Amino acid sequence: MNAAPAILLLGTTNAGKLRELAALVAPLGIECRSLADEPAAVEVEETGKTFAENAALKATGQAIATGRWVLAEDSGLVVDALGGAPGIYSARFAGEHAGDAANNALLLQKLAAVRGTDRSAHYACHAALAAPDGSILAVASGVCCGRIAESPLGTGGFGYDPLFVVPEYQRTFGDLSAAVKAVISHRGRAMRAMLPAIRRHLARP
Repeated sequence: MNAAPAILLLGTTNAGKLRELAALVAPLGIECRSLADEPAAVEVEETGKTFAENAALKATGQAIATGRWVLAEDSGLVVDALGGAPGIYSARFAGEHAGDAANNALLLQKLAAVRGTDRSAHYACHAALAAPDGSILAVASGVCCGRIAESPLGTGGFGYDPLFVVPEYQRTFGDLSAAVKAVISHRGRAMRAMLPAIRRHLARP
């Protein structure tokens, strides 16, 4: 009789992030669930000053509340001309309940007078894997460098993807296929770095 697959709770309710994370761990035969599928999930206040601190807070908080293995990440856009903003406030750049359109519009407004290479930016992602008791057993990070377009290009992805140009492709994340983005994105790189730890702790022999 085959053992039931291990369950990994992905510490997000963001549908776009869930799709990307679930695709990466699928080959390990691990069942992924989002916070929306977990009745015991709680709201974790992101009081950290960095992506890494917030990722650890979310992983530990959800693990203790649910008694499950939790993979949480915190990520965002870092724009050099804005002194690193929006950074950890990427999801709420234009306000606590702002959507992608409002955040993108504000970013373009703030960069209206900035041209060319001065529009450099990078996406950053920090991930943390917590055991059911809340202890952090592994961390990983990834970055993807690029620049901010002067107008949205493409309808794929989420967040700032239609504005984030990857120099090697001269296209935005919003205009690249999901397969390409999974390979080169900050989240893809962080998750691939985390895979050995996920395999070690959760994959069935």
